[in-house]
Amino acid sequence: MRLFVFAAAALLAAVPPAVAEGPTPVDPLRTGMEGALRGCETWILDPQSWIDDPAPFLAAIDLSGRVSEAEALPEALLPPEPLRRGNRYWRIGAGGETGYALVVSVDLPMCHVTGGGGEDLQPAAEAVVGSASFTANWSRVEEERSTGIVSTLFRSRKEPKLTLLVSRADAPDARRDRPQVVATAIYDLGR
Repeated sequence: MRLFVFAAAALLAAVPPAVAEGPTPVDPLRTGMEGALRGCETWILDPQSWIDDPAPFLAAIDLSGRVSEAEALPEALLPPEPLRRGNRYWRIGAGGETGYALVVSVDLPMCHVTGGGGEDLQPAAEAVVGSASFTANWSRVEEERSTGIVSTLFRSRKEPKLTLLVSRADAPDARRDRPQVVATAIYDLGR
């Protein structure tokens, strides 16, 4: 399967980050991406979580006041053209001007996450896709590297018809004048 690498200039207007409670420091870059990916999986596999009211969907994202719905997003944060049907848009703050945009569809079983801003998201992205909780839910299918970007295709362990392509910088401190993380999940209705 051919992997897609997305590059575009984007600036995300972030939602104020949540304040961590307790002694364990919380990395808002990592928890923002984890929440966005949980949102993807929940939106696609559990439509009952949003069909009448998005509250259960937002509870699954589990990021409290860091998530807000938006009327629209800049072009660079949108999914590929064929996935732009019945979209709803969510912003997830990760601190300062850094955050994630989550695009979902009420018409198609898909979601699209774009992360960017002034902070370096590469270490957080690598930590997320390498974490025990992520690998418990997703198996690595293939990986491609090209011009400073690594794209990895994953398949859901729960639902093999669901795939997730995660593209991110292949090293820390990469360019920040474009999205730093792009992830697209699609449920294959024909499989």
